[in-house]
Amino acid sequence: MTGPTDRPQRWNRLLELLAEAGRLSVDDAAEQLGVSPATVRRDFTALAEQQLATRTHGGVVATTVAYDLPTRYRQTGGQAKQRIAEHAASLVDPSVVVGMNGGTTTTEVARALAGRTDLAMAGGDQLTIVTNALNIAGEMVLRPHMRTIVLGGVARRESYELHGPLAERALSELRLDELILGVNAISAEGGAQCRHIDEAGVTTEMVRRSGHVMVVATADKLERTALARICGIERVHVLVTDADADPAAVAAIRAAGVRVDVV
Repeated sequence: MTGPTDRPQRWNRLLELLAEAGRLSVDDAAEQLGVSPATVRRDFTALAEQQLATRTHGGVVATTVAYDLPTRYRQTGGQAKQRIAEHAASLVDPSVVVGMNGGTTTTEVARALAGRTDLAMAGGDQLTIVTNALNIAGEMVLRPHMRTIVLGGVARRESYELHGPLAERALSELRLDELILGVNAISAEGGAQCRHIDEAGVTTEMVRRSGHVMVVATADKLERTALARICGIERVHVLVTDADADPAAVAAIRAAGVRVDVV
């Protein structure tokens, strides 16, 4: 069996296994990932150093945050979503303020950012994350090389996102260099869209406060429409999607002036 050779992928998988089981031994993790015990020991030590797990004799146990993470956010969502996340994370300048809304794709981007070794070794320079997603904040706050700012508001049980006037008021006082935006649908005609009107309110304000907007969306999102519009396509600077995206839809978005990275 061949396991994930990329460190962020291994760490994400280890955190999933920890969330499911609560504890892992070196031998169990090595077998499930298909890597050597020595690799697992190094990964366990790195996770413990970042306070994402607690090292024990022969293994690790989960932190409270990892153990309590809702099931939908434990799962990586497939290889396409991971490729999108890792590519998007690689485009982020470590000195900027990054906004992130909630969702499974933006959660994967957050984890890929957290796994960037250059950020962890940046010394006093901290990447600043501004988010309305409680699950993203709960994971990022454990990273000593990141500063996490959480917006206020009413929590949505389905997505762990905060929304409402408090969130929008907090955003009015902030400036975001980069917004990593998860959507339910995107097209040249309809722009970026989501399913819920109250969610669109805070996300639209994030777009307004951002100098650069990067949408992260799997191929199926290019073939859908959704209830609420977040912003027009002219406010999107970059779209990161996967190789299954419809070429005609990609071409139309590019014709609208958006850079499209297909990974």
